[in-house]
Amino acid sequence: MMDWAYNGVNKTVPRNAGPECASFMNPIWRCVDTTLVMIFAVWLFQWSYPKLTLPEAAYVRRDRGGRRTLLVLMCLIWGMEIGYKFSSRTVIYLLNPCHVATAIQIYLLAASPSKVVTAVFRFHLNLLNGPLLAFLFPETDTRILPLESAIYWIQHGMMFVVPYYLLRLGGVYNVEEFNDFTWSAVSYSINLMYHFIVLQGVAIPTQVNLNHMLCPAILDPFDGQMYRICAVFHQAFLCPVLCKLFCLVSAFFLTKFKPTKVKTTLCCEVSAPSTNGDTLDFTHQHEE
Repeated sequence: MMDWAYNGVNKTVPRNAGPECASFMNPIWRCVDTTLVMIFAVWLFQWSYPKLTLPEAAYVRRDRGGRRTLLVLMCLIWGMEIGYKFSSRTVIYLLNPCHVATAIQIYLLAASPSKVVTAVFRFHLNLLNGPLLAFLFPETDTRILPLESAIYWIQHGMMFVVPYYLLRLGGVYNVEEFNDFTWSAVSYSINLMYHFIVLQGVAIPTQVNLNHMLCPAILDPFDGQMYRICAVFHQAFLCPVLCKLFCLVSAFFLTKFKPTKVKTTLCCEVSAPSTNGDTLDFTHQHEE
């Protein structure tokens, strides 16, 4: 009945799918580490969520069509990915975090300015570990359709381009202070819940190794029964560090490097409206 979703998954690729991968972890230990991670994730969410802050107003820069262009491009890329998945009967892979993050970026490009957009934007900046790991450890062995491998690289590259452009645009696309890690904590707690509830919940009955929730990658240096616990720790370091590093690099080019400087801060700019038509609220986005 669900052949269209995962029947085309290539089980001949090592640790990609199948009973051997599904039985890699001891069932008892799988339950134990899932329980431990969920306790940590819930605690982290409860600790950080009440500390979240959002600005009351934001400077909105003029957008000369760049946001629309990126929206069309991202929709085209994601649409091709969806087409490939249906053609190869591997729709289940659309649950992987990078595809979810791409969908979030499409929402950010299309949505009207609001505090929700700011919250989602700050949340998604902590998901950039996905495209980075995709570049460092590419998995293109099963991509055999025309241009399928090329779209893999383009999609993950665009996942860095979109947040940079939105930071350049400003307005509701702003970030918290550099020493504020509450958004990183909330994002990571939700990320853990998504992996251990949604991805694992789908991976176990289908025996498809969604984002390596069933068994570790061949090149995983922490190969063994503890590989998921190790991943929780090293990703807890990588996610916020990469987010802050991305913001630092973006801040340099957008606020300090003279050839590309367009603003004074990546945080919420609240000041008198300028003469070029910028607006000081969350409800109006000017476009030329």
